Amino acid sequence: SDLARIGPYGGLGGQVINSYSPNQLRAVSDFDTPHQINANFIVALPFGKDRALGRNAGPWLDALIGGWQLSGLVRWTSGFPVTVDNGYYFPTNWEEEGNAFTDTKPQTGTTKFGDGTVSMFKNGNAAVNDFSHPFPGGSGARNTFRGDGFAGTDMSLSKRWKMPYSESHNLQLRWEVFNVFNQTRFDVQSNRPEIDEVTSFGNYTGLLTQPRVMQFALRYEF
Repeated sequence: SDLARIGPYGGLGGQVINSYSPNQLRAVSDFDTPHQINANFIVALPFGKDRALGRNAGPWLDALIGGWQLSGLVRWTSGFPVTVDNGYYFPTNWEEEGNAFTDTKPQTGTTKFGDGTVSMFKNGNAAVNDFSHPFPGGSGARNTFRGDGFAGTDMSLSKRWKMPYSESHNLQLRWEVFNVFNQTRFDVQSNRPEIDEVTSFGNYTGLLTQPRVMQFALRYEF
């Protein structure tokens, strides 16, 4: 997924380790997303004149309860792949340390520990013992695990008033909320696991999502 010239600390970690045998690193791409769901919706709320609730509302009541609209965007993806780094060892390429091997995959899953750290492994300190260095000439195993995928919901509630002097003139009030449920999804690229860093092995340091944010807007349309 990366060019050979990227270097060990650039890109997503999909550089070719052994240029004489590039198929050693054959695996899913670093940005592989096998499942992705995107949805959007717009709902005109059934309040106000000539609607299900308040059908016979007068002008003042209709100005209060009518013209409301709810809209939203929803996105969810499956987890992104990640490679366990071989650490500061160079079995094949003296710039690319390569990837680690594992015969027994440790149990994965976003786990928060008592000290506040969050790991992609159920037991990070024990998981590091399930990995080993590749033999000389080898590249190790690539993208053998998956971390979090993205998840987020954005919504907007708006109210529109038609101006009494012209139907083509409107005043609109909008309340927009990004990441409504304040969901957290962690970025597997924020701290790529290295088997020579035992104390921080598999610990996340960054998010795919942003904290919940709200904004208000008042717009005059004509």
